[in-house]
Amino acid sequence: MTTIQIIDGRAEGEQDRPFLPGMGRTWLLPLYDLFTRFARVRPLHERTVELAGISSGQTVLDVGCGTGNLAFTVLRAVPDAVVTGHDPDASALRMAARKASRRGVRLSLVQGYADRLLPEDGSVDHIVSSLALHHVDDAGRQGFGREAHRILKPGGRVTIVDFGAPDHGPGHEHEHGHRHGRSRQARPPVAGIVDLLIEAGFADAHEVDHIDHRFGPITIVQATRAAG
Repeated sequence: MTTIQIIDGRAEGEQDRPFLPGMGRTWLLPLYDLFTRFARVRPLHERTVELAGISSGQTVLDVGCGTGNLAFTVLRAVPDAVVTGHDPDASALRMAARKASRRGVRLSLVQGYADRLLPEDGSVDHIVSSLALHHVDDAGRQGFGREAHRILKPGGRVTIVDFGAPDHGPGHEHEHGHRHGRSRQARPPVAGIVDLLIEAGFADAHEVDHIDHRFGPITIVQATRAAG
């Protein structure tokens, strides 16, 4: 079996920084993969990877990777991609490591937050993220946008799938709620993701697909770091 190490990428003082687990409660984590199968999340991952356009040998960072399902979808599609999963939840990362070990795939894992990514400037070909950014507050999402722009190579692409209705232009209001156990977290309008990517320096951030999912509208947003 392949040994998968988890790197602690948290900054000093971040060990107690709060985050919202994938199921809203840490004790629900063992049910996460069962829930995602019931929720038919895998087709969302497959569509995200298709739209990302990842090529052989390229580097991919999965932000908010959880138990690794999107990362494994990347590796099924492009087995020699160099994939790293990034998530604050150590328990979810341990599950991802066990799954990668059983499958015998090469997967790097980093414990850390979306607004502080480890890769060096201009070193990553693709960033992908699935149903994760709605767990992050406004400041964290803005930080993610800046970090995504920093670490992507010129021509590198970020592809994000998350809850949100299509953007119908100025003045259109989106009001969605998302429940994890008893906690309630607002779903960010997908236009907010487009805006934060533009503010971070991505000139071409836009919506590339909309999916009517059983748990609400899903939108995929994509942006490319300009060359030069």
